[in-house]
Amino acid sequence: MDLIEVRDVRLARTRADVVFAPGERAMGGGTWLYSEPQPGLTGIVDLTGMGWEPIVRTADNITVAATCTIAMLRELPDSELFLQCADSLLASWKIQQTATVGGNIALALPAGPMTSLAASLDGVAVIWTADGDERRVPVVDFVTGVVQTVLGPGEVLRAIELPTASLHHTVFRRISRSSMGRTGTLVIGRVDASGETVFTVTGGTARPRQLRFSEAPSPAAVASGVDSIDDWYDDPHGSPDWRRAMSLRFAEQIRQELA
Repeated sequence: MDLIEVRDVRLARTRADVVFAPGERAMGGGTWLYSEPQPGLTGIVDLTGMGWEPIVRTADNITVAATCTIAMLRELPDSELFLQCADSLLASWKIQQTATVGGNIALALPAGPMTSLAASLDGVAVIWTADGDERRVPVVDFVTGVVQTVLGPGEVLRAIELPTASLHHTVFRRISRSSMGRTGTLVIGRVDASGETVFTVTGGTARPRQLRFSEAPSPAAVASGVDSIDDWYDDPHGSPDWRRAMSLRFAEQIRQELA
């Protein structure tokens, strides 16, 4: 897609370059930005020049830079969940080599698999603020609606911190209406070493929804939690009733497997 209104593309190399004039927008991989018209966009600030290390490990966290590509993330050996979520994008090899983790989350589409991954693992979004500071927001709260996030004017998603403790035991379920279709619903369950059990529902909801239990939950408790979700998404890829029904089925399957 030719962005005919864009007059300038800047390669950011320092934090001082990550300042936006009216009409400018940050770009990671650009796979979505160049996929459709962008009315009002007159300038692009390319974040790939910042030189952020794609993946940094500490004893407690795996920190994934916003500019880390999905191809890099899918190769992490820590959990099959990285590969499962990366392949949920149903993107070509070329797109996976270019599309970024941060771009997928910041776009805030219901079917964004990087949002599913990060939210399910209790990931924390590291945000650079316009005044030169930074703040942290749980990814489950970062996306507030369809194409809506907590990012304010001039703010940039810098990285995602994934606690290694959340990778203890995970179970993944996903469905779409066709073999190569967009996600209808995606449910990830996990049980931590402490015994806490967490279910995260995405793909079929306007924002990530999470159910937390201090110990292994009963079937009724899980069903009640899924039933309490009230923002099922409605589009050609699935009706709210179907998405709710499949999420209930997946949640119970995951509950049994985690147990």
